[in-house]
Amino acid sequence: MKCQSRYGLRQRHRSCNGVRLVTDRQTSIRRPVQAKGVGLHTGAEVGIQICPAPAYAGIVFRRVDLEGFEIPASPEYVAHVSYATALVHKGVLVATVEHLLAALYGCGVDNAIVEIDGFEVPIMDGSAAPFVELIQSAKVIELDAPRQYLRVLKKVEVVDEEKSMALSPAPALSIHCTIEFDHPLIGTQQREVVMADGAFAREIAPARTFGFLHQIESLRKMGLVRGGSLENAVVLTRDGLLNEEGLRFPDEFVRHKIMDLIGDLTLLGRPILGRVEAVRSGHAMHNALVTKLLRDAQAWKIIEAPLSQWRMADGGWRI
Repeated sequence: MKCQSRYGLRQRHRSCNGVRLVTDRQTSIRRPVQAKGVGLHTGAEVGIQICPAPAYAGIVFRRVDLEGFEIPASPEYVAHVSYATALVHKGVLVATVEHLLAALYGCGVDNAIVEIDGFEVPIMDGSAAPFVELIQSAKVIELDAPRQYLRVLKKVEVVDEEKSMALSPAPALSIHCTIEFDHPLIGTQQREVVMADGAFAREIAPARTFGFLHQIESLRKMGLVRGGSLENAVVLTRDGLLNEEGLRFPDEFVRHKIMDLIGDLTLLGRPILGRVEAVRSGHAMHNALVTKLLRDAQAWKIIEAPLSQWRMADGGWRI
């Protein structure tokens, strides 16, 4: 797959090696990188190529199997948010985008074209780590444009019985997530992450998607998880798990939920200056929070980081 480049980029070639850095300039990648795998839900083989893009392009999916039809990674194109997040534009679909989007956000990539020759992003090993490694190999570069941030100005909250999410003002993106499952390996898990100093690649990206063995048959009857296996998911039995290698972290489950959340927040299009508190949330609630935030013009604003700004100890900006 060869990148169908439509852009001439002026690039500042200071690499950040895929580690999340606070920078005053927008970013992209230095060179195209490719990967192949199967779709978690379709089971179909699919190839992707992540290509450089200019400032202000954002993240755009390009269906190269459909004459290069493009779908921006934007809330207005969110179509399905049950077992994964999908984007649709004029009837053209790109599904299961959240792990790749989380990796791009976690590696600090603001602008990229994701070329894909099918309609579902490959699941890889069930985590974002393969995508992080791919982006690291491409090298993250700065572009000749000031970086834009979405600054949260006031608390925005969504509640659905025992599930809730809130987004509040903060100098950097931090996430506190709580999950609850009636399973001896999960129970109640909580974790907090501040998106600075490589925390995503180190603490969140390796966490794999997970599912329950007793649900697999019914999900497949619904046309889902046809590509799922022990190579790309943690599969839980009634009181344990099938994966012989065990877990990557004792709290791998809540870490993966944080990764899904980051991927869905990436649809906002800019790095976020705010704090997220999530309790038993999922893709639908993530999308509801994003929608509610954007509808309240007093709750957020877009700011640019001038070259004279300096970094705070907690990874945020004094603005």
